[in-house]
Amino acid sequence: MPISTTVAVARSGQDTFQWERAVLDDPGPGEVLVRLVATGLCHTDLSVLAERLPTPLPAVLGHEGAGVVEAVGADVAGIARGDRVVLSFNSCGHCDACRTGRPTRCATYFPLNFSAARPDGTTPIHSVEGTALGGMFFGQSSLARHAVVSAQSVVRVDAADDDELALLAPVGCGIQTGAGTVLNILRPRYGDIVAVFGAGAVGLSAVMAARLTPARAIIAVDVVHERLVQAAELGATHTVNSRTEDLPSRLAEIAGSAGVTHVVETTGVPSLLELAATAIAAHGTVAVVGAPPAGSWAAFNVNALIDGRTIRGVAEGGSDRITFIPALIDLARQGRLPYEKLIRFYTEDQLQQAVTDARSGKTVKPVIRFDPPTAARGESR
Repeated sequence: MPISTTVAVARSGQDTFQWERAVLDDPGPGEVLVRLVATGLCHTDLSVLAERLPTPLPAVLGHEGAGVVEAVGADVAGIARGDRVVLSFNSCGHCDACRTGRPTRCATYFPLNFSAARPDGTTPIHSVEGTALGGMFFGQSSLARHAVVSAQSVVRVDAADDDELALLAPVGCGIQTGAGTVLNILRPRYGDIVAVFGAGAVGLSAVMAARLTPARAIIAVDVVHERLVQAAELGATHTVNSRTEDLPSRLAEIAGSAGVTHVVETTGVPSLLELAATAIAAHGTVAVVGAPPAGSWAAFNVNALIDGRTIRGVAEGGSDRITFIPALIDLARQGRLPYEKLIRFYTEDQLQQAVTDARSGKTVKPVIRFDPPTAARGESR
């Protein structure tokens, strides 16, 4: 039986989300219904809202959900009603990449995550008038009280209660992306120098992860002083304010003649990617994480790549979410990945403030916290 719920809708030409009543289909094959406890607000959501990325609107966004499974569709194994889960990115689950623990290399990664539709083009979300709303964004569309979710996006977790579960929401994307880029892709060795461009949620997660490695130096780069102070508290050995300091000179000063071994580029600013390509040492790597507006270009000297410099794109930290997300949670519980310092919770009626604070940089990781559903809202099956 379809469920009536509340969703945050992104519509073309609007600068924020609007809470609206909607109807969710029953979960189909390979899908589950999740009651959301919390959902992180990511800059990717804001980029889609601003129509800088190609997800069609109107749509329900949100891709850092955490909640409780309420129903399970056909052909779903290993997930049961009552399971506490973190929601992450989607993948097909049956290609060679998915079957060998490399789901971010799934050939259908981009359409499954950014089309805001099932593979057959349908959506499980409709307005109360029956108009289709884009759903299944990153397999979840979790900026809502309930979501029909791809089972591929679901990671079962051990959480004592809803309060603890809410803290886990950002691990599904932002924390996983930053930490995974360092731990899964770059894997710094003793003596390496890691520079992180951008001290948002992804960048600061990369800083925290780099602190877990033998890297000799960790350089955080941003234009907001408070972010750099936090980066130093979380493990950066050096900070650079690129608004007031000359970034190439400071990188050269810190790294010396050896150069920077790795750069994690999270800002999506093409000029910073160009700079990173010139700043890395021979055999160094630039991990491109930030997503600029569609159609953006960067230029660099191709001959500079001949001695082994690498520029590579990274999605979701190159992780196998089923194993990596529990590992990150374990590190956090040990106090070795204190990402909770990045989080500020907002209630549903504070969604606009959360958007404003995310855009301004006032809050590193806004998380929308949902109250339990009540009969008065009609949120029952």
